Amino acid sequence: MRKIQKRGEIVNSVVIVSAGKGSRMKTDINKQFLKLNDKEVIAHTIDKFYNNSNIGEIIVVVREEEIDFFETNIIEKYGYKNIKIAFGGRERQDSVYNGLKIVSEDCKIVLIHDGARPFVSNETIDNLIKYTKESKCTIVGVPVKDTIKVVDENNNVCDTPNRSTLWSIQTPQVFDYPLIMEAHKKAKEEDYYGTDDSMLVEYLGHKVKVVQGSYNNIKITTPEDLKIGEEILRNK
Repeated sequence: MRKIQKRGEIVNSVVIVSAGKGSRMKTDINKQFLKLNDKEVIAHTIDKFYNNSNIGEIIVVVREEEIDFFETNIIEKYGYKNIKIAFGGRERQDSVYNGLKIVSEDCKIVLIHDGARPFVSNETIDNLIKYTKESKCTIVGVPVKDTIKVVDENNNVCDTPNRSTLWSIQTPQVFDYPLIMEAHKKAKEEDYYGTDDSMLVEYLGHKVKVVQGSYNNIKITTPEDLKIGEEILRNK
């Protein structure tokens, strides 16, 4: 059972973003409510943080029209306690900001994680928190296995980057809470949108530390990913 930290203690919080539409899944159901081994993807994801002793607060960001479904079919069904809920925004970045705004005032380190990424390990969570105490911004990823090509608008190759310098970035992305709030506020003021939260910290001019994670830490995005996810669960 997750440890609930008392007021005044430094809290490690996680914002789990579950407000996307998941159009690539080609289903009317939010992909995060689809099931892996008879359990919803988002419930698998919440479990990873709910049962981690280093996490003192969980905020889940959902689409406003799905709040009743989430509360009944996830929160009540699995008996989760003390989980905060924020509503999604126009873009993922807006959804993250909505979650960050209701984080505890005692928070020092905040993790930002995709609700559709249910296979993050305890080791990865703990390592990211540890490194963030030093670097203030740590993200997880894996070296790419394939050769990457940069192509132009006509699909002609214009560059082949050195594969040894390329990483595929995952979540959680972990930040000193005041730093990521500063980054989001600046981005909002200047109408700047990044493809992930660490880009906003880069935009501030702050360095971002990368640590190696696991190739199993996949994001459930397509029907094929559900099959891969089932295989990962079987192997565990």
